[in-house]
Amino acid sequence: MLSDEERARYTARLCRLSDQVDVAKLRNTTINQDLFLILDYLPRRFVDLLFIDPPYNLTKDFGATSFKEMTSEEYAVWFSAWFARLLPVLKPSASVYICGDWRSSGVIQSAVDKHLVIQNRITWEREKGRGAKRNWKNCSEDIWFCTVSKDFCFNADAVKLKRRVIAPYKDENGKPKDWDQTESGDFRLTCPSNMWTDLSVPFWSMPENTDHPTQKPEKLLAKVILASSHEGDLVFDPFLGSGTTSVVAKKLGRLYCGIEIDTEYCCLTEKRLAMAAFENTIQGYSDGVFWERNTLAYQNGNTRNGNSATNQLALSLREGRTKYAK
Repeated sequence: MLSDEERARYTARLCRLSDQVDVAKLRNTTINQDLFLILDYLPRRFVDLLFIDPPYNLTKDFGATSFKEMTSEEYAVWFSAWFARLLPVLKPSASVYICGDWRSSGVIQSAVDKHLVIQNRITWEREKGRGAKRNWKNCSEDIWFCTVSKDFCFNADAVKLKRRVIAPYKDENGKPKDWDQTESGDFRLTCPSNMWTDLSVPFWSMPENTDHPTQKPEKLLAKVILASSHEGDLVFDPFLGSGTTSVVAKKLGRLYCGIEIDTEYCCLTEKRLAMAAFENTIQGYSDGVFWERNTLAYQNGNTRNGNSATNQLALSLREGRTKYAK
C-alpha cells in the first residue's frame, strides 16, 4: 500500500501534541498519537461535527494494535473513560455521530444519554458478513445521531436519495406524480430516513478500499457530513483509522482533523488526502444526490468517466505507485 519513500514523506507530515494547542494548528491535520494521552491538549469548542467510530466490543487486530473483547460492564467503563473527556471540544451547535454494533449499541446509548441530546438512531445495512448456522446473519450496524443542544445544523435537502420508480403514478393530466421521467429511467427523490440500505462496504475493486478491517464507506461519511455541517466547518474523528472521515470532509469542502494511533494508517490517510486533491468523486453520490445501489448505468456520463479514472487511482493506492503529494 505504501512505498518506503511515501512512508517517510507522509510520516513527516503527521502532527504530534505535547501541550495545549491553538485551533489553527489542528486544521487539516492527522494526529498520530494515543487519544487517551492527548485529550487534555485539545482546544475547547472547536468542532462542528464529531464522528466517532470506536472499536466495537470484539477482539480484532488494527494494524500494529489490537482490541480485546470485554464484558459489557467493562466496555461501558472503557467507553465512558474517554467519551466524557472528549465532549469539551464540541461547539454548542455541534452534532455527534457514534457508530456501534448490536453488542455495543446499548452501552453507547446509555453513556451518551447522560451528556447529549439523542436525536435518532440510524441503522445501515452492511451487506458483507459471514452466515451463521445457529443465529441470524449479522449484517447491520447502528449510528447514534446526537447534538449538544436543540440548536444544530441539519441539511435534509443535501442528503436525498434518488430511487428508481417502481409504481409510476401520474396525475389527472398524465404527468408524473412526485417523480421524474428521463431518458435514462424514471426516478424519485426521497427524503432521508434512519434506515440506510444503499451503502456498500468497501471491497477490493472500489477506489476507496484499504486494508483497514473496519473501514466505513465514503458514501456513509458523505451522508453524515452533508447533513450535519456546512462548507468550512471542522469535522473531527478521534478514531480515524485509514482516514475516510478526513478524506470525505476534504472532498466536500470541510476542514478536518483526526487522531489515529497507528502510524501506517496515518500515512495511508495522508496519501488518500493527497489523492483527493486530484480526484474528489464519491462512489454512489453525484449531481448533488445519493443513488441507491446498482444504478451506475443510470448515472450521467461524467460519473461513469469519473469512476473509471478513480479505479485507476485505486489501483495506484493499492500498489503504492501514486506520486501525487509533494
